[in-house]
Amino acid sequence: MICYSYRLYLDRLEQERQSADEVTALHMRTIQALVRAIEAKDHGSLDPSKRVETYVVELGRKLGMTPAEREALRAAALLYDIGKLAVPEHILSKPGTVTVEEFERIKVHAAVGAEILERVQFPYPVVPIVRAHHERWDGTGYPSGLAGEAIPMGARVLAAVDCLNALACDRRHRKGLPLEEAVKIVRSQSGKAFDPKVVELLASHYAEWEQQAQTAGLEQPSQTQVPEKTQTDVLGSIAAARQEVQALFEISQELGSSLSLDETLSVLAVRLGKLVPHHAAAIWVRKENVLVPEYVNGEDYRLLASLEIPVGTGLSGAVAETRKPVLNGDASAELVHSTGPSKLTVLCSAVSVPLEGSGGLIGVLTLYHSVPEAFTKDQLRILLATSGKIANAIENALRFRQAESSAAKDYLTNLPNARSLFLQLDAETARARRSNQPLAVVVMDLDGFKGINDRYGHLEGNKALSAVASVLKAACREYDYVARMGGDEFVVLLPGAKPEDAAGKATLLQALIADAAKTLPAGASLSASIGIAHFPVDGSESEELLAAADQQMYRQKTGRRTPALFAGTADWNTATIQ
Repeated sequence: MICYSYRLYLDRLEQERQSADEVTALHMRTIQALVRAIEAKDHGSLDPSKRVETYVVELGRKLGMTPAEREALRAAALLYDIGKLAVPEHILSKPGTVTVEEFERIKVHAAVGAEILERVQFPYPVVPIVRAHHERWDGTGYPSGLAGEAIPMGARVLAAVDCLNALACDRRHRKGLPLEEAVKIVRSQSGKAFDPKVVELLASHYAEWEQQAQTAGLEQPSQTQVPEKTQTDVLGSIAAARQEVQALFEISQELGSSLSLDETLSVLAVRLGKLVPHHAAAIWVRKENVLVPEYVNGEDYRLLASLEIPVGTGLSGAVAETRKPVLNGDASAELVHSTGPSKLTVLCSAVSVPLEGSGGLIGVLTLYHSVPEAFTKDQLRILLATSGKIANAIENALRFRQAESSAAKDYLTNLPNARSLFLQLDAETARARRSNQPLAVVVMDLDGFKGINDRYGHLEGNKALSAVASVLKAACREYDYVARMGGDEFVVLLPGAKPEDAAGKATLLQALIADAAKTLPAGASLSASIGIAHFPVDGSESEELLAAADQQMYRQKTGRRTPALFAGTADWNTATIQ
């Protein structure tokens, strides 16, 4: 009976021991699963590093720590950065150096992590290790400013190993260092940041521990272990969610950083390529009832860039009309209105979303792929989430372009204004000097314009200015430059024009201006006084050329004798052209 009772007692002890081991293993697997999820979200990595866990446990053994203390180190090695849940993701994901203010925010993670783990009530001292793992041997660490032996031994071990691992791992803004170089840097901080005894052991055994971490690993397989493919899929989804948030944040930041439409759309295309892989992209901007390609890149660039799609036709045109997105539409439908020699494209499928700003439909964003059914509903969701910000950025850039254009144009005649004229004249003068080519500057002032304003009103005067602007533009070559100087003064730049060519052009312009007067009310008359200056005879700088042409024009206007009126330094006798 005594033997039988003793055997039952031993069996119960064994069962309790096995049960305790199973619970301990369950706790560790739970911790590891949580850490894998946090690492996937924090770093986008699917494989947590074994290095820290291996190194701290082996260091604890070399330092003579008890089994309970080594278990505390094992748990702390997995959970020491859990407090980063309290740090904003844009700080953690910042590619460059953080600011002083951002670092102050990062420093809270040690205390926050300790407070989170206090609620777990571990049977071994995990919390003090997590709280103090950023304390420094010289007392300049955080959060409590502990120094030397006052820092828990487990925290001293974890601090040195954490630094080594951080140096050896790749980061967004740099590649990881070779392990030997990382160890040298850690040794340089012995007695400053780290316990010299811990650093010495780490430097002596890191090679064998690295081999152990890479080959053996610490996780033991179990009968209930989740298949690796399933784990990867789950963690990949977590990593993708974090990457999506970061990419959307970067798009929002960069879309508002520039008012240049070309720069805005180029940055957008790069960012979208990471979120939604594609072979071609087009951003169509609505101009009345037609979509014009404002930005195109990728496959069949020339074909897409040559298109103008009426609203309601083609893939993008249908999206513009209905203002509803299309997933995996027929990419060849865009080519219905192509005027090019070929209507064949390698592109098969497309995802297209409307871009609606505060003023209504701005345009359409369409991504194309050479594989049929290439886009997913999740990718469409991402595009819809960004479409509002994209539309606002394009709308602002278009308004800026319009304002910039208005600042350079005369609102009445739609010709370049005086500011644009001076810039263009500087450029043409520099080009003539560089290429040793002639340049003629023609300045004209309308005679009789004040009488039209006084007798018939400013509306008729405005019509006269518009009519003159039209005939001047129509009579000049494509590369000539016609501008309104101000009031009733116009300037024409004639690159490459010789004196006799400029004289002929001036005579033609005078005749056209006189002819345009026929559209004015009966009794109104309009003519022009003209002066011409030639580069380099009458001046080598833009101001000199304008002044010379202006003086000739005013001499003619006052009826004086005007030598060299239309032939530079040669005599060309004529009366006032009126």
